[in-house]
Amino acid sequence: MNVKTTVTLSDEDLRFAEELVEAGRFPSVSDVIGEGLARLRLTESGDDDPLAGMADEIRRRMELPRDQWIKMEDDDLFERVRKRLASRPAR
Repeated sequence: MNVKTTVTLSDEDLRFAEELVEAGRFPSVSDVIGEGLARLRLTESGDDDPLAGMADEIRRRMELPRDQWIKMEDDDLFERVRKRLASRPAR
């Protein structure tokens, strides 16, 4: 069931919502607001939101003492990714 209500938005928020509608990403400003509330509900409920989980992990790692951080020069992640991409067959 939908309930009609009135909300007050800042000029900036209204412009942004209208731009999303004009770009075809949402059918109406109401749908933009609804999507925002749905995302907030997921964040607040702690449901398996992968982005929230990533943010929590980043915060946890940032709290580690600097001597426990992985130095980029000691990590060959980028080189491993480059090799893996290079070994893929061309599409």
